Amino acid sequence: MLQYSTSISKTLNLEEKGLNPLQHNWYRKLLLSYFPIFLITITIIVFLSFIMFNEASREEAAKANGISTRFIMEDLDRSINAIEMDVLNEVETSSLYSSYLFSDPSSDQNLMHSLVKRLRGLQTGSGLIESVYLYRHSDQSVLTTSGQSPLQSFPDRSFIEQALKEPDYRGWSAVRSMTGLGENKPKQVISMHKNLPLPFGTQGLLVINVGIYRVEQMINPMINDSVSFLNILDSGGELIFEASRMGGDNRAKEGKVLTTLQSDQLGWTFESGLRAGQLYAWVSVVSYIWIVIGFVTVVLAIIYIVYITRRNYQPIKALMNRVESIQLSMPQAAKDELSMIDSALESLISRSMDYDKKQHENLQLQRSQLFMDLISGQKPEEELQSRMAELAPMQLPAKTAGYAMLLGEINDYSGFRDVHTVRDQNVLKFALMNVFQEISRNAGFHSWLEWITGSRIGILIALPEDEGDYREGLIHAAEECRGWVEDKLRMSVSFGLGGKVAGLHEIGASYRSASEALGHRLAMGKHAVLVGDELSKGDLSHLLPYLTEISELVKDFRLNNEGWRTRLKNMFVSFKEERLKDDIIRSLVKSMLQLLSREVGALSDELRSQLSEGMEPVLAGAATLDELQISISDHLTEIYRTYVALSETKSYRAMISEMKHYIEEHFEDPDLSLKHLSDRFQISGKYASYLFKMEYNMKFVDFLVQLRMERAEELLANTELSTQEIAEKIGYANAITFGRVFKRTVGMTPGDYRKLKMKVSPGTELES
Repeated sequence: MLQYSTSISKTLNLEEKGLNPLQHNWYRKLLLSYFPIFLITITIIVFLSFIMFNEASREEAAKANGISTRFIMEDLDRSINAIEMDVLNEVETSSLYSSYLFSDPSSDQNLMHSLVKRLRGLQTGSGLIESVYLYRHSDQSVLTTSGQSPLQSFPDRSFIEQALKEPDYRGWSAVRSMTGLGENKPKQVISMHKNLPLPFGTQGLLVINVGIYRVEQMINPMINDSVSFLNILDSGGELIFEASRMGGDNRAKEGKVLTTLQSDQLGWTFESGLRAGQLYAWVSVVSYIWIVIGFVTVVLAIIYIVYITRRNYQPIKALMNRVESIQLSMPQAAKDELSMIDSALESLISRSMDYDKKQHENLQLQRSQLFMDLISGQKPEEELQSRMAELAPMQLPAKTAGYAMLLGEINDYSGFRDVHTVRDQNVLKFALMNVFQEISRNAGFHSWLEWITGSRIGILIALPEDEGDYREGLIHAAEECRGWVEDKLRMSVSFGLGGKVAGLHEIGASYRSASEALGHRLAMGKHAVLVGDELSKGDLSHLLPYLTEISELVKDFRLNNEGWRTRLKNMFVSFKEERLKDDIIRSLVKSMLQLLSREVGALSDELRSQLSEGMEPVLAGAATLDELQISISDHLTEIYRTYVALSETKSYRAMISEMKHYIEEHFEDPDLSLKHLSDRFQISGKYASYLFKMEYNMKFVDFLVQLRMERAEELLANTELSTQEIAEKIGYANAITFGRVFKRTVGMTPGDYRKLKMKVSPGTELES
């Protein structure tokens, strides 16, 4: 171990000088193993996010486009409908129109002047009206805002003639070309006519023309034609106009139509959408922001991975600082840190075995011996202090207030040995020592650890003078160690804490207290840190009620009374409340099973086998009191089922009566025995003897001897058969055995008995 410490210091010096003999291959492997899946995941997430964001953007753009187009269509419908309402209101409220239609054409100058003003008011009342004129059928003249004109010379004569042919038409016309009075260039309009007087008059027509150019001027400000487009089609699908600066019919170049609406008022179709490339350009701007955010996220994630990898590598690095020096004297064949740790541990185990052969030269063995002397408590204080100073097994605080012994034990050690190889066992034990030493050091305690037995480790704690509540700190450290070992090493350990002592020669008392605490694991639970000072000590008189309870439990069991289950449950509750020692609990349970075996095991071989073969696995397989209770309860339940089935199948009273008659008829058979009865009645010999004891208060052998001796007395008194012949007749092989049994039973030999009976027989005289 001195060589090991020297090698570690050499390694640390080499590391400080930058001469570390092993490159951190495992660190690079650990780091690089994260990146492929990380990059793939990030790529997929970014790609899917972009697709989802793009699709969401398209949907929102389509929704916004639809809202905008519907607003334009409804606004146009409202304007057209307002024009029609204004015209109807004008005609209904003014009598000038009727007066004009029925007046004399030669004397209506004032009337025409007033009516022209009315028509001009209608035209100026709406920004969409291109022109308004009035046709009088009586003289076939047309009155416009510019004056009166005969129909024959009126530019829009064709529309009036068509309207006269369709007097019932009430809607707006299709888009048409119209040339106004005094105008040269035709204009695109839609027209509406009303028969006068209202509603079905034939005296004339009122015609209102809405200019398509005016409609375009109303709609264009509502459209951003650099981003979106709007096409208006008539009922035949012909383009009326497009809200665009491109000119001509460029619908194929504009982009995908997102919204199509039909106007009920005009019968027009409104098609709108985003111009080609505009949505992609808008989404691209947002995508660039997303890409920048994603790139920053990836960079931060890489930095975090490097940090976490370095942090997770620290335990391996710390362990490497302990074992790397071993490789200085070995071939540099290790590929990475884990291989090096494995070979270092193998080398350490090999060296430990060599050190075991040199007891007087090995410092570790001397420390182990010192540790054993400390827990034995048989060495004087001066000698122990001298050896502690010489061997220096632990770092002591500046001022020591005392010592305490903490014992750790591997639960289910037999299972631990079955699962792990010897090398793995040593590695796990070594790890357990280092873990607790590190935890205790972090908690401010100075500790010395030694394996006392294969499953038990002793931990000597030197308490500083200002330790405060040392017990709470040690319990917390032990619990932390237990949790780490169970989580990382897949081992279950329990700890027992002894009381505080002042000197080294008193450590044995603390050890015994901690050992006593570990002896109560069943009652305390395998996850508890047991404290020896809290356990009761003294006589065992409190165990006497348990023996009575066991007797009553077996009695209920034998009498098929289900109350045995309640007694068993209550007994284990008492075990837990009184914190009985493990050995006492197992002893009481074993006594219960043995008593049960004597009482009901004789019923059959199957029952006896269940009781005998299941005892040890039940007692050894439980690590806690709850596990033992469940195991015992299940075991007894299975036995109880078998016992009840046997009891219900054959009544023992009928069986014993049948057996008695059989023995009375065959007692002369020399082969009659418990084995013979067992084969004859399909029960065990012990159970047959038990039944006789219960029913007749005598053993089978005594009953058989009684029958044979009664028959022998009869033969001796009434026949002249020899002793040998009588012996053979009643089932004995020879006269010697018969004579010995007869004398023991009757009190005299067969010959003496015959002589006595012959003297008192009838016809003979008694000798004085």
